[in-house]
Amino acid sequence: MEQLKTLREKTGAGMVDCKKALDESGGDLDKAVEILRKKGIAKAAKRTDREASEGVVMVAVNETQSEGYLLEVNSETDFVSRNDKFQDLAKAILELIKTQKPADLDALLALSLNGASVKDNLDNLSGTIGEKLGIKGFAVLTGATVSSYSHLGGRIGVLVALSETGKAELATDIAMQVAASNPKYLSPEEVLAEEIAKEKEIYREQLLKEGKPEQMIEKIAEGKINKYYSEVCLLKQEFIKDDKKTVENILGGAKIEKFIRYSL
Repeated sequence: MEQLKTLREKTGAGMVDCKKALDESGGDLDKAVEILRKKGIAKAAKRTDREASEGVVMVAVNETQSEGYLLEVNSETDFVSRNDKFQDLAKAILELIKTQKPADLDALLALSLNGASVKDNLDNLSGTIGEKLGIKGFAVLTGATVSSYSHLGGRIGVLVALSETGKAELATDIAMQVAASNPKYLSPEEVLAEEIAKEKEIYREQLLKEGKPEQMIEKIAEGKINKYYSEVCLLKQEFIKDDKKTVENILGGAKIEKFIRYSL
């Protein structure tokens, strides 16, 4: 039943179709999604970074806007994530990342905070609150211009680095774009060949079922791939502030060096 529910949420297909697809796939969710898409029953599976956890995503940028910091601290419930002690600890850990720049998560957990390690601070608060707490990840991003954006009260956090200085407003706009549209890649060149081949195969089967002539299918499939790029590649997405432009169109001479997005 849990698999059925997940498959329905991913595809929007009916219960009967989902059950048939799960039976056909031997219980493999990804294959079941593919089966439903090939039959034209499901839309593309919704991509989401959402985890089965609560917490907070925090972002910050240094004074010269040349470096940004991103942190996700998890709790079991939303109630705890809004607790002042939890929020204060997350802010203190973010400040440590900013000043100490630990190499990895183990190094961060070992850093000293209030006379104890970060790990001990988390464990102590966990004992007080009665919920398991943990750090899922953190990131430090450098660039000529780095901007951050926090959305939904700390449920989504984004960092964006641009190749030119003095582009804070542009970088912030792009960070908002990343928060809203959740791109998987920066450009079409980054999309794996296997992923494109898989999408094309799905489109071809859909078009054959619709009765489209064989000679037209390849051309239509190519058009669908371009549409796919406009969904998953940041540069090809419609700009959220002006849908007549793509993100690529608003950059001027600047380049997006990198973007990082955390989401609960």
